Amino acid sequence: MTPPSPHTPPHTPPHIPPPTQPHIHTPTPASLSQSGNSSAPSANTRPGDKSVASQSPRVMPDARRLVVLGSTGSIGVNTLAVAKHLRDAELMDVTVVGIAGGRRADLLIEQARAYEVEAVAIADATQRDTLREALPGVTVFAGEQAAEQLVEHCDATDVMAAVVGSAGLPATMTAIRKGCRIGLANKETLVAAGAIVKPLARQHGVDIIPVDSEHSAIFQCLIGQAKRVIKRIVLTASGGPFRTKSKSDMAEATVEQALNHPTWKMGPKITIDSATMMNKALEVIEAHWLFDLPGEQIEVIVHPQSVIHSFVEFTDHSILAQLGAPDMKTPIQYALTYPDRSSGCSEAMDWSTLTGLAFEPPDFERFPSIKLAYDVIGAVATTGSGDKGSPNQASEVSHSTAGAVFNAANEAAVAAFLEQRIRFGRIVELVADALSAIDLKPATDLETILGADQQARAYVRQQVGASS
Repeated sequence: MTPPSPHTPPHTPPHIPPPTQPHIHTPTPASLSQSGNSSAPSANTRPGDKSVASQSPRVMPDARRLVVLGSTGSIGVNTLAVAKHLRDAELMDVTVVGIAGGRRADLLIEQARAYEVEAVAIADATQRDTLREALPGVTVFAGEQAAEQLVEHCDATDVMAAVVGSAGLPATMTAIRKGCRIGLANKETLVAAGAIVKPLARQHGVDIIPVDSEHSAIFQCLIGQAKRVIKRIVLTASGGPFRTKSKSDMAEATVEQALNHPTWKMGPKITIDSATMMNKALEVIEAHWLFDLPGEQIEVIVHPQSVIHSFVEFTDHSILAQLGAPDMKTPIQYALTYPDRSSGCSEAMDWSTLTGLAFEPPDFERFPSIKLAYDVIGAVATTGSGDKGSPNQASEVSHSTAGAVFNAANEAAVAAFLEQRIRFGRIVELVADALSAIDLKPATDLETILGADQQARAYVRQQVGASS
């Protein structure tokens, strides 16, 4: 079945020159041979081709040591379950050595005991003594920098980056500097800081394996494919709980209604993002960074069954898609075992119950968040202020802090909605207002990016306070 052509957004963003590409590998078929070290070119590549996969994946040690950032969230809990499955079934020698969470000390304690970890981290500093008393012999880190300290402390080979929001960015960058392979379940890392994370990953020879089901699907479909043969990638969207609701009904939706996702079981923040389709907007920006593609080669289509997780159309008009039951254990396990596959613990597809696959274009009037994503990809920052020809003449930089502003404003607006301080329809409005109100800067370093993040949060808090 060939899906219909998704509608492109009403605004076609300008072409962004491809930035330097990091170690986000999709290997050639030869690199997946038994030896694992063949450098023979793919049949789809030519001398001088800029391939989506320019190198083989990094050879990983037989014994893997895993740190899970965000272990108390949905992805973190599933990652621990997958690690246990792989170890118990003797499919992989993987040991969970460290876990990090936000405030749920009770669950962190339970996980630390079950997996006999060496160290734990909790963002809530008031829970430090609780963890220390409950976990004698376990190193405890607490406070805003606890996740970074955990990564620095643990001798890990792999880090699952699953902290919700931009809070996990510093710890992920620390893991990259240490040479850990990254399972990236956190969209916000690349949305806010792709301009510095990608070069850092290349510098340290680090593989970044996407865990979002959509990006994992694209990643798998691109194995062995040269970049020149990609016509477009298409991210599928369930449509969330308000897929068929009118704009007026959505505007006044309750928290309970917005959290009632029809397909996926997720945490509250990402579930609200699904309801606004902001999650798909974030995924468009993440895909831009992951696969080094301009906005005009990234599209979205609504697929309510969530069976096709995404697909790639090539220049010969053939399409490759990745299908599976809507179970996050599948992309999590693939990220841990890549480039191999092992017997899975996720839900298997029951084809006898599948009566059809439906597709529909996204409605940009009801879900304007997707349009904003293309604006972010095309956003530029202006540097300098002098006259033309002067040492400080103004110039435009394509990699700006727009992603950081976009993400942070959304996080703040979602938090306000969950606290019932704003109506549902105000979430995307606040994000758009923040992008218009805040001056963008070149995204050259973490300090600048985090500064833009804080500025956007402060802007939203001010707007929420003024309207309440």
